[in-house]
Amino acid sequence: MTDATQGNRNWLDAVKPYVEKAPLAAFFLGVSSGFPFAMIGATLTTRLAQAGIDKQAVTAFTLAFLVYNLKWLWAWIVDGVRLPVIGRLGQRVSWLLVAGVLVVAAVVNLALVDPTTSLAQTAYAAILVGVAGATYDIVIDAYRIEILKPRQLGIGSGMSQYGWRIGSVAAGSLALVLAARIGWHGAYLACAVFALPAMLTGLLLGEPERHREPVARRGFDEVWASIAGPLAEFFRRRGALLVLLFILLHKIGDTLANLTFRLLFDDMGYSNDEIAIYDVGMGFWAYLAGIFIGGILYARLGMKRSVLLSLVLMCISNFSFAALAALGKSNWGMAGAIGFENFASGIGGVTVVAYFSALCDLRFTASQYALISAAASIVGRFLTGTTAGALIERFGYVDFYLFTTGLAVPGILLFWLMMRAGLIDASVGTAATETTAQPAA
Repeated sequence: MTDATQGNRNWLDAVKPYVEKAPLAAFFLGVSSGFPFAMIGATLTTRLAQAGIDKQAVTAFTLAFLVYNLKWLWAWIVDGVRLPVIGRLGQRVSWLLVAGVLVVAAVVNLALVDPTTSLAQTAYAAILVGVAGATYDIVIDAYRIEILKPRQLGIGSGMSQYGWRIGSVAAGSLALVLAARIGWHGAYLACAVFALPAMLTGLLLGEPERHREPVARRGFDEVWASIAGPLAEFFRRRGALLVLLFILLHKIGDTLANLTFRLLFDDMGYSNDEIAIYDVGMGFWAYLAGIFIGGILYARLGMKRSVLLSLVLMCISNFSFAALAALGKSNWGMAGAIGFENFASGIGGVTVVAYFSALCDLRFTASQYALISAAASIVGRFLTGTTAGALIERFGYVDFYLFTTGLAVPGILLFWLMMRAGLIDASVGTAATETTAQPAA
């Protein structure tokens, strides 16, 4: 066999896992998962800033993201309640369709409000998008984990992150471009189409093979068991409290920094077109590169070492924005900071999401992943909504981003200690071991 032939085979072997049915489905699920987040994230921040809303009010709107952190409260419904009529399509597929319709309706509602007329109505509309988007996320995450085999968790997480980034960036870019031409109302209405990929994926693939059918809930005891059962199973594992502490701590600095980037860019005098090119455009390609590298690192280094490396890189990325703030307006500086931040986040999006997916028990996929993903950002989002604007105004952007860099260190140290104690392997659930679901008890 020639070197060229061997090289072609190696290349094909590397690409093949990405084009299997389940990882491709994870990509399209990610597209629909990412766009509601963009509608109440950077896009809404820009809309409010351009409407003349003050910084503290703008950053307070990030509290709408806290709805995502409460989704575990109703995730048990998605796991255990069968929908009438449409439920014949399957538990996951039927909920995908219903949640998708709810997201479209909520985004249309947000499109119709005017923040300059009523900030309160805009806040309520943003919260509704958060509720609908969080419900969509519950179903999408459960569907993704259940269609992926254990060997596909790394690749599937990467493809999901590809989709999430493309969905959020495409929706955010489309909104920016259309807002400059037809206004924010039309921009938001156009973006509602991004809810469709996940709905179509569910209809085409059908119910996941690894999904466990819900047990009928007939009384209060059974309902309570469906709520408490996923939590009780998780906390019976060795080192569960330390794992939860890591989940809570690891992303505080990253979340606090990411949700304030648009305020920095606006204050530095960047135009919408510059933000679209450097923040959205450069960030997009850097994130995709990071996801690709993340998949390689996950395969070569394994879950533990690749997660640790990604945590270190995401910590350093926050420092790059302190440097940008100190440097002043510079397109190259913005491109470098955004590029590195998104590259690091892309790697983390594969490795950390794969680890969190592996923590799930297939009996409680929706409930447990909702709890894990909600806990992962709740502290950072709460701090952003309640203190970020005031901290920036008091200390300035340079010290603020240095502060977020320091906040990332405890998560790195805790994960390293968990590795040394063997708690990473001890904490994973059946999603990391079983290829098909076992019969329900």
